[in-house]
Amino acid sequence: MSVLQFGVELYYLVMALVLFFLTLRREPKAAADHRIAFSLSAVGLLVALLCLTQQGELFFRSYRVDLFSQIFKLALALGLFLVLAISRNLPSIAERNHAEFYLFLTTCTIGMMMLVSSVELLTIYVSLELSSYSLYILVPLRRGDDIDVEAGIKYLFFGAVSSCFMLFGLSYIFGATHSTYLSDIMARMPELVASPIGVVGLILAMAGFFFKLSIFPFHFWAPDVYQGGAHQVVTFIATASKAAAVALLIRLAVLGAQYGYHFTQILVFLSIISMTLGNLVAIIQKDFKRMLAYSSIAHAGYVLIGVLTLQETGLASSIYYALAYLVMNFTVFMVLTQVAQDGRDLKIAELAGLYHRSPLLSMSLILGIFALAGVPPSIGFTGKLFLFTSAMNQGYFWLVLIGAVNGTLSLYFYLRVVYAAYFVDAKLPPIQLSPPMRALNYALCATILYFGVAPNSIMELARAAVRAVL
Repeated sequence: MSVLQFGVELYYLVMALVLFFLTLRREPKAAADHRIAFSLSAVGLLVALLCLTQQGELFFRSYRVDLFSQIFKLALALGLFLVLAISRNLPSIAERNHAEFYLFLTTCTIGMMMLVSSVELLTIYVSLELSSYSLYILVPLRRGDDIDVEAGIKYLFFGAVSSCFMLFGLSYIFGATHSTYLSDIMARMPELVASPIGVVGLILAMAGFFFKLSIFPFHFWAPDVYQGGAHQVVTFIATASKAAAVALLIRLAVLGAQYGYHFTQILVFLSIISMTLGNLVAIIQKDFKRMLAYSSIAHAGYVLIGVLTLQETGLASSIYYALAYLVMNFTVFMVLTQVAQDGRDLKIAELAGLYHRSPLLSMSLILGIFALAGVPPSIGFTGKLFLFTSAMNQGYFWLVLIGAVNGTLSLYFYLRVVYAAYFVDAKLPPIQLSPPMRALNYALCATILYFGVAPNSIMELARAAVRAVL
């Protein structure tokens, strides 16, 4: 075992230890804590980049390090870095809890990094729980009205129930196959799905995975948690945790495809319902974060389009879209945190006059929103084009047609945001941005446009990652 194979996880464990000692201070030092956490996350991003080419199997083949897992670890490191970049001002979290906020973000990242490398049932379950417990603590950290407590309780309740279902299902799968290794289980998949205990076990186990991705019918927690959590916490849930869930889903799908078992029909059904339900309900939302929550449900449906093809191009398209979603969704949430700097919930109507208050923020908002809607030449348009093309090549014409109709539907509520920001006047003071925040805005805008017109480098990396696990 080379230390570098586990290098990213070891680094973040050390980072979590440093942050743990910061929580032991009697007198909180919020500014210093943020500088330390942000600096450590920047170094972590560099460590993840250096470990990108590591390969190997650890812990009795229960933990696989390959290009696929390392790409997602890099994405998670990027997600943590970006969230900490907008966490200098945490008005909705008590100052004495800032160190805990950084600590649990880090432990959640460690759990998700372990999740993307796990190829054994108990390792998957422990990794999933490690990331979930951290989020259970982070969501109710928001102070103010009771909506934070309600969101925390709902998230904990739904998470606990899905965890119980998942553990119950895993025990059934183990009972039917006498193994906890995914490779052994998938080799016996045909006989597993032929037995009632196997089918029940699979359905219950998948419930836990779909909960993280907020796919129908496991999406009920998303709107309330998005609205009730602190902006920075929700940003992390809406970006990094989605990438981890996509990684796990792709790894399971690839293993199933190797042994001739396709759960394609289930994924087609879930994809259609998630896209349609998410977009239709988002239309009537007035709260900005609730609209983004239903939007995330719809985008989970888009990602499934690539996964269900079970081909290199389709799976690579899903990876590309997951990375693109991290960037474009973060851009929108970054604007949200800057407009609502006091931590309040933001209605879509409150974006009125943003163009006059901050032309740079309004430019970031329109690029992020258009990318989510799939308007060219953004990274979101290219991602959807890859997904739909790969599905068409596999004969899923009706699914692509439904996806295209849903993309058109989503334009309505996304354009409401643009209309409020650009065409509605409001006499509000201008928003002042710090130099680092201005630089971050420019960097995100450039990323959305550049990888929209020149996606080859990311797509080739995604293809290489899929080939590593096929």
